Amino acid sequence: MNIPTRRHMLGLALGSLMAVTAPLAQAADAPITIMVGGINKIIYLPAKLTEALGYFKDEGLNVELQSQPTGVDAENQLIAGAVQGVVGFYDHTIDLQSKGKEIQAIAVFCKVPGEVELVSTKAAPTFKSMADAKGKTLGVTGLGSSTDFLTRYLADRQGVAQKDYSLLPVGAGNTFIAAMKQDRIQAGMTTEPTVSQMLKSGEAKVLVDLRNEADTIKALGGLYPAASLYVQNSWAETHKAEATKLGRAFARTMHYIHTHTAEEIAEKVPRDYYGNDKALYIEALRASVPMFTTDARMPEGGPENVLKVLATYKPQVRSKNIDLSKTFTNAFVAGAKP
Repeated sequence: MNIPTRRHMLGLALGSLMAVTAPLAQAADAPITIMVGGINKIIYLPAKLTEALGYFKDEGLNVELQSQPTGVDAENQLIAGAVQGVVGFYDHTIDLQSKGKEIQAIAVFCKVPGEVELVSTKAAPTFKSMADAKGKTLGVTGLGSSTDFLTRYLADRQGVAQKDYSLLPVGAGNTFIAAMKQDRIQAGMTTEPTVSQMLKSGEAKVLVDLRNEADTIKALGGLYPAASLYVQNSWAETHKAEATKLGRAFARTMHYIHTHTAEEIAEKVPRDYYGNDKALYIEALRASVPMFTTDARMPEGGPENVLKVLATYKPQVRSKNIDLSKTFTNAFVAGAKP
C-alpha cells in the first residue's frame, strides 16, 4: 500500500482548488445577454449604437444583443433567467412589482415614449382623435405590452371605455404596416422609423404624438420615461461591477447622440435598419433626438407619472403599494463621464 507523500497531497489539493476555481473564471468571462424589444426601433437605438461605438468593449464587457419583437416576451425571458437584461419600457418594472417580481431600470434612454398613435388615411375623416375610437380596432405590438398600456390610457382619457373598441396585436414595422393597409386596424401605436415611412407614403396621419415632451405632457399628464435597460434587482445587487460598466457605457452613448448629427449616427447602424431609404431614416433620427435623455438618468417625476397611468386601469397595480425606489436606480450611471 502506497502512503501519499506530503508533496503528493499538496498537489492533489492544488488540483482540486484549480478544478473549483476554473468554472468561476469562465463564469466571469461569460457574455451578458441583453434582449431588445425590437432592436431596429429608434427608441431602442442606444443598444446597438453602444455596441457599434465599442463602448461595451471599452468597459471590458462581453455583451450579446438579441432581438424580441415585443417587450412583454422579453420580460418573460428576463424573469426566467434566460437573459441578464432587457431593453424595453420602464413601465414593465412597475407592472411586474405588482406581480411580486423585482425588476429595476439601471439606465434610462427616453424621457417620453417615442410612440405615435397613427390613424390610417382611409379612417382619418371620421377618426380625428382618440374620442372617435369607439367601434374601431387599434393596433398594439402585443397584448400586455407598453403600447397596450398607453393605448388604453389614451382612449380612457377621451372617455372611451375598453369595451367599446378592440385591441389587436400586430407587432411592429412591416407587420404593423400590413395590418393598416389591409384595414385590419384603423389606428395603431408604433415608433420610428415606421412612423416616418407611413407619413411619407401618405398611408397614415398622426393622431397622438408621444415623441416630444410638450405633446406627451398634454396626452399623459407628465413625462413618461420609457425605453431603458432593466435587470432583476437581485442581479444588480450581486453584479454591481457589471451593472456599473453597463451604466457607464450607456451614459456615454446618450451623450454621443446629443453631440453628433443624425447623419453621423446613421453611419453607425446596420444597413438593414434603413434599407433603401437612408434619407428617410436620417429624417426619423433627427425627429427622435429630443426624446432621448442626455445622461441615462431617470427624469424627475417620471416614475410617479408612469405609476399614475398604469394604476388608472390596472387593478393589480392600483391595489398594491408600489415602491418606486425599487423600480429604478441612478446609482450605476452616477458620475459617468462622456
